[in-house]
Amino acid sequence: MMDDVEQQKVVSLDRGLFFVSYKSADDLASPPHVTVVPAQGHEGCMELIMHPDATEPTLWEPNSGLMVRVNTPGTLQIQVQPMRPGGSRAAMVRIEPIQSGRAPLAAQGESAATHANVALDGLKILGHVAGRGDVVVAPNAWIAGPTAPSRIEGIALEWPEKPAGLDIRYAVQLPIGQAGSGKMVSLGSYAGTRGRALPITGVVLEVSGAARFEFVAEATFLNAPTLRAVGKRVVLSGPTSREPLVGIRIGVNRLAAPDNVVVPAKSSRKPVGSSRVRVFRSRARQESSIG
Repeated sequence: MMDDVEQQKVVSLDRGLFFVSYKSADDLASPPHVTVVPAQGHEGCMELIMHPDATEPTLWEPNSGLMVRVNTPGTLQIQVQPMRPGGSRAAMVRIEPIQSGRAPLAAQGESAATHANVALDGLKILGHVAGRGDVVVAPNAWIAGPTAPSRIEGIALEWPEKPAGLDIRYAVQLPIGQAGSGKMVSLGSYAGTRGRALPITGVVLEVSGAARFEFVAEATFLNAPTLRAVGKRVVLSGPTSREPLVGIRIGVNRLAAPDNVVVPAKSSRKPVGSSRVRVFRSRARQESSIG
């Protein structure tokens, strides 16, 4: 019967660990059951972690749940079927990201930082250091810095495998009167000078576009404490904005996945019982439904 056709909703999940919890149902006497599976073609992106007594990824009643480990961004499908013919198909499911925590930036090694977010593959930061020339590092690695301070005269970010829909621009501040000071340049462009012994006195980093990322950066200016800033627009400078930059490290964080994607359910010929599937993404604290 059409009345018994399953309701379904698809949810886009970023890399991470998630708890899928069947929170409640309108009909507690005969609650619908909820099946959680990767969308077709996304089976290799994720794995389901179930209770040891479970034989299939189905949540039979409220207050049950399972884990989803997402290795690469993919789509999860939530399917709801009534317990009996003509029964309710109204269920509330919450998807909650489980954070592993992040080590302090100072404690992260270059390889650990790169492994922590596969989306950063290919990102390189170049700094032109006085007496050393161009130095190229991976994300979250120091160029010069607290243990080996040296004047930095220019920077460039290169990311051949940049995610689609992402726009990155940056600028450096040079001593007053110098051409190019404060001019925003695009990814792959060099900002600063070479061979002119001109210090950088400030750095601006901006990320925008459909992809969800933010900068996390630290900078050391001569005779000043190390600064740390996180955000889509990051501005770094010394106490008087005249101190030379003598160390910097730049990383990019991937933010949480966007709001759920909604797929309308097939309509019933007769409105028998209620038929809404509600999926909550806990971090965003927003509700979306189909029915």
